This record gives sequence, structure tokens and C-alpha cells, in this order.
Amino acid sequence: MTTSPTPPNAVISEAPTLEDPSVYLNDPNRKLLELDTETRQGPLLFRWLTLAMEYLIGAILVALIVAVSSNVVGRAVFNHSLPWVDELARMLFIWLVFIGAAAAFARYEHIAVDALVRRLPLRVAHMLYFLQHLIIAGLMLVMIWGGYQVLTRSSGRSAIMGVPLSLVSLSLVICVIFIAAVSLWRMWVSVGVIRQPHRQSTDLPGEH
Repeated sequence: MTTSPTPPNAVISEAPTLEDPSVYLNDPNRKLLELDTETRQGPLLFRWLTLAMEYLIGAILVALIVAVSSNVVGRAVFNHSLPWVDELARMLFIWLVFIGAAAAFARYEHIAVDALVRRLPLRVAHMLYFLQHLIIAGLMLVMIWGGYQVLTRSSGRSAIMGVPLSLVSLSLVICVIFIAAVSLWRMWVSVGVIRQPHRQSTDLPGEH
């Protein structure tokens, strides 16, 4: 079996190449502020805490799915549901929200409009990053104080399982303390960039 040769003037169509989404998702100006466990960027404590929170999120999510599914099956098949499952699901969901918010903040995964800051010079961009994290740290300090007040005054227990309500509120305190600490570290890195804008990024504080 013979194949016909390709005509010399034939145009060979190539498959369209997909654009790398990292062009839109990764901001080179904020690279020094990111926590990366693979490249060991950022303080070791923050990196380990982020990994621990992500494993905790996975465990909570599995427990939440099992708890809710068991009651769905119980109602549909056995016409019976466990009353404490709904209470457990609510408490797990609260922990999932706050621990997830802290882990997402460490990974820079919260929704943000960065069309302007991506186009600014490195030094000017870090001026805005410093202001941003200064505001975040201030808000978190207020929430830490409020969370402490809630913890010290929460003496009640849940209606069915008898779990201390302070244990549920603890997720909020852990979340805001971690976000405040990461914000302070990022402010320190931004100060280093602002004060020494001509240094190479590998020599700036906070990269390792």
C-alpha cells in the first residue's frame, strides 16, 4: 500500500495551543509573599501549619459527607434519622469554613482584583501589598479580641451532643491568629522590597 506524497504547497494545520492559565493566575509582583511548600518559600512554621490545615480540611470534609449521607440514607431507606448528625454537621461546617479561609489566605486563593497591581513596578506594588496586609492585620487583631471574649464567656454546650460551644468558636480564633501572623510576615517582606528595590529577588527577606 502506497501513500500519496504531500503536495509542496499544502498547508499543514496545527492544533491550537492552549494558553497557560498561570499567566492570569500568578502575579510575579507578589511572588515573594507566597507560601510554597515545594520550593520551601516562606517561614517553615507557616508552611507546616498550612499543610496541617489542608489535611484537617480533608478530614472534616470526609466526616461531613459521611454524616450528611448517613442521615439521607436513614431517612430514605429506614425512615429514621439520627438527631445528633445535624448538630455535628453544623459544627463541622463552621470549622471547615474558618480553617479553609486561613489555608486559602496562605495560598493566596481568595478572590482578588489584581488587574492594577500586576502592572505596577515591583516597589509600588509592594507599597499596596503593605497597605493591604496592614488593614487585614488590623481587622484580624480586632477579631482576635472579639474571639477571646467569646471563648471566655462561652460556658454553654450544644443541645444534643453536649459539646462545649467554646470548641466551635475556637475555629474562628485559630483562623484569625494565623491570618494576622501571615499578614505581619508579608508586611515585613514588602518593607524589604520597598526599602531596597534594586536588590535581586533571591536576596530579599522572606523568600526562604
